[in-house]
Amino acid sequence: MAKTAFAPAKVNLFLHVGAPGPDGYHPICSLMAFADVGDRVGAYDSEALDLSIRGPFAAELGVGDDNLVMKAARALIAEMKRPVRPFGISLDKRLPVAAGLGGGSSDAGAVLRLLREAIAPEMEDERLEAVAARLGADGAACLWGRPVLALGRGERLNPAPRMPVIDAVLVNPGVPVSTAEVYRRFDATRRFGDVTPPPAPDEFEDAREVAAWLAGARNDLEPAAIAVAPPVGAVLQTLAGEPECLLARVSGSGGTCFGLCASDIEAEGLVERLQAIAPAWWVRRCRLGGPWNEPA
Repeated sequence: MAKTAFAPAKVNLFLHVGAPGPDGYHPICSLMAFADVGDRVGAYDSEALDLSIRGPFAAELGVGDDNLVMKAARALIAEMKRPVRPFGISLDKRLPVAAGLGGGSSDAGAVLRLLREAIAPEMEDERLEAVAARLGADGAACLWGRPVLALGRGERLNPAPRMPVIDAVLVNPGVPVSTAEVYRRFDATRRFGDVTPPPAPDEFEDAREVAAWLAGARNDLEPAAIAVAPPVGAVLQTLAGEPECLLARVSGSGGTCFGLCASDIEAEGLVERLQAIAPAWWVRRCRLGGPWNEPA
């Protein structure tokens, strides 16, 4: 066994967050799309289950059982309820950590797809989705990496409106953002959102139409993310002020922001200018849509 799978970055085009219930969990309504940039996971024959990590952000992750990749592998083995031959997992970590891009969940989803193919081809999609959902709020959506409207805690998935592939730019200031701290700040404001899915057309013609519709939505966690990590606010303000940017918003709980563009030419120009303005920022041109079998 020597196989690899792509783990795309998740982008919350909007994220509406309601008041927490008695169990402390917040209901959400979020339109998620996936980028053609991301991490890559691999599986190979080994004497024991282990994880090796490389890549520009490898140093920020541990290889123990708290890593979502390892949790996913162990969860799949437990779901199979039979012995499996030993294997190892590799992770090429190319996305920033604690960045609002669902990196850990997407890595876990890629591992589940990869291992299902290698050691459990008989497992139905529904069982695999249940395993993914148990790994976290983004788990179910990140399993397949296709545009989806996520409701509930993120485990209730509805089809997204049909959208064109959108050229975009992802920007991270290099500051990890704690999701738990963002939610604490958000809860303190008591400014909870309506999580009823907003009215939407069945299909969007182009990126400008998508951006215009998204302008009526929001990311309810955005102010809290900026309060926790002010450099995120600087990124957002910079993106919003650039002429190529149709819409700028924070993804998830931060700290990555995204800018939607009308075409790849505008996106490329925006990337070049941002790299000149702030060389220390992580800046990537991408396409949003999904699913992506391989990175571009």
